[in-house]
Amino acid sequence: MSHQESQKLGNVNPLETRVEDVIERGNNDFLDDNHDQDEHSESSQSHQAVDESDSSEDEVAPRNTIGDVPLEWYKDEKHIGYDIAGRKITKKERQDKLDSFLASADDSKNWRKIYDEYNDEEVELTKEEIKHIRRLLKGKAPHAEFDPYAPYVDWFKWDDAKHPLSNAPEPKRRFIPSKWESKKVVEYVRAIRKGLIKFDQPKEEPRFYLLWGDDSSSADRTKHLAYIPPPKPKLPGHEESYNPSLEYIPTQEEINSYQLMYEEDRPKFIPKKFTSFRSIPAYENAIKDSFERCLDLYLCPRVRKKRINVDPESLKPKLPSRKDLRPYPSTCYLEYRGHEGAVLSISVEPSGQWIASGSKDGTVRIWEVETGRCLRVWEIGEAVQLVAWNPLPELPVLAASVGADVLILNTGFGNEEEQKRIKELLHIGTPTSDDSDDMSSFLSWIQDEKYDCIRLRHYRTVSSIEWHRKGDYLSTVMPAGESRAILIHQLSKRLTQRLPFKLHGLPVSSVFHPTRSIFFVATKKNVRVYDLLKQKLIKKLETQLREVSSIAVHPAGDNLIVGSKEGKLCWFDMDLSSKPYKTLKCHPKDITKVAFHRSYPLFASCSDDCTSYIFHGMVYADLNQNPLIVPLEILRGHTSYDGRGVMDCKFHPRQPWLFTAGADSLIKLYCH
Repeated sequence: MSHQESQKLGNVNPLETRVEDVIERGNNDFLDDNHDQDEHSESSQSHQAVDESDSSEDEVAPRNTIGDVPLEWYKDEKHIGYDIAGRKITKKERQDKLDSFLASADDSKNWRKIYDEYNDEEVELTKEEIKHIRRLLKGKAPHAEFDPYAPYVDWFKWDDAKHPLSNAPEPKRRFIPSKWESKKVVEYVRAIRKGLIKFDQPKEEPRFYLLWGDDSSSADRTKHLAYIPPPKPKLPGHEESYNPSLEYIPTQEEINSYQLMYEEDRPKFIPKKFTSFRSIPAYENAIKDSFERCLDLYLCPRVRKKRINVDPESLKPKLPSRKDLRPYPSTCYLEYRGHEGAVLSISVEPSGQWIASGSKDGTVRIWEVETGRCLRVWEIGEAVQLVAWNPLPELPVLAASVGADVLILNTGFGNEEEQKRIKELLHIGTPTSDDSDDMSSFLSWIQDEKYDCIRLRHYRTVSSIEWHRKGDYLSTVMPAGESRAILIHQLSKRLTQRLPFKLHGLPVSSVFHPTRSIFFVATKKNVRVYDLLKQKLIKKLETQLREVSSIAVHPAGDNLIVGSKEGKLCWFDMDLSSKPYKTLKCHPKDITKVAFHRSYPLFASCSDDCTSYIFHGMVYADLNQNPLIVPLEILRGHTSYDGRGVMDCKFHPRQPWLFTAGADSLIKLYCH
């Protein structure tokens, strides 16, 4: 039997197909009666040839030619396959089981016989085949002539060898069974029994399959890596033509300019014109281009990108409607006119009845909020950088920063008892200075007779003023003050003390916590949070901004916003992280001021682009829920003057109103 036939038999036992002479003899018995004598003689001659030669090349082709077809297909048929002439080969009549049992009992050679289902016949094994089977069952080679212990041939040349193979005897551990391997086997057996290691289930072959189906779309290839076709090279255009148009042919000046370029920027192909296709010379860079193409295919990584159709609207965050977030300031209701220069700062009285403003024209004005009437004016004579109203309603005093001086002004509001208390508070008999920590060299408390107020004279320009919630403490920031850049003043005792912490960087602004003894100091890069009672640093907030311009603390005290000179606004949730929770890029120019509303979930920012942005900022009591930030409105109306826009913004303490101060000397009130 040939090697090709053994592959076609598939599931047939190989022991049933080794005896060629028996198979040929059985084939002759099963031939139809219509076969002539010549066919019988040819089969006998082929039988003799098989006995004489063991070569697989001399084996005769099998009688059965059904191919690689399951025998179940012929289970209900009277024939099994076809012969060379195309005639059916009938099955051999089966003997009765009782007769076959009696015949096998009388036959002494019955144990050598096996049934060949493929050719429908019994085959008797020879003595040589039985010997082969016994050797295979014992784990030996089928041929007795094979020597498994052939002498070792040393193929290595030992003469003048730098690193010859070791001639040391084999260690004993190579011949002793490994205990570690036996332990591992036990572990694997236990894991299999417990179900920790699961084997792949045998794949069930489908009963039916597409005879003319495409193998490339079968499920067998889904487990393997997908074939990614290489990118196709660029198709030749008009420039590669042997007779291109004149506009594609470069001039001599252009060719000379190519020589001045770098080699990687120089065009690889220069169009030329030929009279005929036959006159084109061989391309000199053909091998080089082919090599570079092969390198591109070999080294260039290819990735199959799946295109996902996503609705752009689904990517937008689901925010509540602006109508549901009312009230918030949206329209300009009133303008306060009277300043002749840019209004640098504004501050609202705690009850919301009056507003104070400081201008570049050197005046401090107090306005009535509802009517816009100017009630009082202080002619300072120098640009007023900052104004801050005392947070206590029973102490209506105003702090104003003028250069290096801070004035504590009496506004004149309140009843007689309050005015009497204020005059006693603002009266200093003789100029005093705080001697603690040598404060007299850089700060002094002076009685100003002109304005009947207290003048705090610093040795550097003051850039920020903030009142404590109790109204007795006042913090000032001097960016050029070095170690004494931030000072805290006590108005009742007329004492001044510097912040007992080392400042890393130039300070910009400072804010007191609304309810606790915590102090926020903003430098140009970071925001540091200090505990004044324990006198230690609590947290350092990394703004990741170019330069901080202003900060504001939420009324609850756990969140704050930071404005920068690059137009970015950062929201910090101190319970969440030391990095910004949200960074909003809203203004194209510098942000000058940021502010929170005391009672409404609103915060605002103003910029030199003459706009103010209103945001909804809801902070929830549930720590598992993040703050909700929704942009609401852009307020316009101020005009730019000398490159500056809106200088300051403040919320009304009770109503959802916003006051803005602009460089155009106007103060605007925006209402809902």
